Amino acid sequence: MEQRELGRSGLRVSAVGLGCMGMSEFYGSADEAESIATIQRALDLGVTFLDTADMYGVGRNEELLGRALRGRRDGVVVATKFGIVRGPKGERLGISGKPEYIRQQCEASLKRLGVDVIDLYYQHRVDPKTPIEETVGAMARLVEEGKVRHLGLSEAAPQTIRRAAKVHRIAALQTEYSLWSRDCEDDILPVCRELGIGFVAYSPVGRGFLTGAIRKPEDLAADDFRRYSPRFQGENFAKNLDLVAKIGEIAAQKGAKPSQAALAWVLAQGNDIVPIPGTTQRKHLEENAAAAEIFYSVDELARLDEIAPKGVAAGERYPAENMRTVNL
Repeated sequence: MEQRELGRSGLRVSAVGLGCMGMSEFYGSADEAESIATIQRALDLGVTFLDTADMYGVGRNEELLGRALRGRRDGVVVATKFGIVRGPKGERLGISGKPEYIRQQCEASLKRLGVDVIDLYYQHRVDPKTPIEETVGAMARLVEEGKVRHLGLSEAAPQTIRRAAKVHRIAALQTEYSLWSRDCEDDILPVCRELGIGFVAYSPVGRGFLTGAIRKPEDLAADDFRRYSPRFQGENFAKNLDLVAKIGEIAAQKGAKPSQAALAWVLAQGNDIVPIPGTTQRKHLEENAAAAEIFYSVDELARLDEIAPKGVAAGERYPAENMRTVNL
């Protein structure tokens, strides 16, 4: 697997990472044994950039990743996040970037993961009530203490990124980026490139929609959070299927699956961009890893730009209450 440097941080990761969120929550039930086998298969394939967060499964996802990595920690880049506060029953309690909270959560994540140091530690969502300088200052102290190696932000606005970078080097900015979520190209991606910050793209296959496997809302489990996403509802769903069909045509021409065609497009947007598609199954992981071997001509990229321009997706990427927490 090709390696890419995240910006000018010196942190090198596999060109395709693995998002572990769905192994513990949000996309319906998942088989724990298969999830662990998927993580271990990822390492076999050179997919060594693994992404989790303290709020996924209310800590269970970090614990699962920790079990999967026992005896295999060397050469793996472990990324986790803090900031979305949840109660013991999973209830949402807000967002926090307070220094005392950060330290508490970092210690808890280290214990759940079973590691001595977190390679990349993100603020999951910006806390509008805490100055970013205070938050990043507290994160920087964790670096000084050897608990964290590199710092990241997620869903932060350009001005927030600039302010944060003045306090400590930011290795990576994580946000949604795919053929149906291209808003970040306007201002966030340019700021990251200006400041030498790597760009980590989550949901690079449109939360699974761009795979072509989801043909109707009923294909989603009853407890799948995508049922509440505007892009997966009503007329939006039908309109977005048209985009999937067009991507599928290009994929067929490349002898690839639609998911691979979508991932290859993200990879083609720059060597400073690293997608972290999530999956709970080895077969899908292997397909995602193989996307790194798909290359587009200039004409093919132009065709994809024509098919999927900015704003092509029908519906917002999150429900209204969640959209209020992004790009702060």
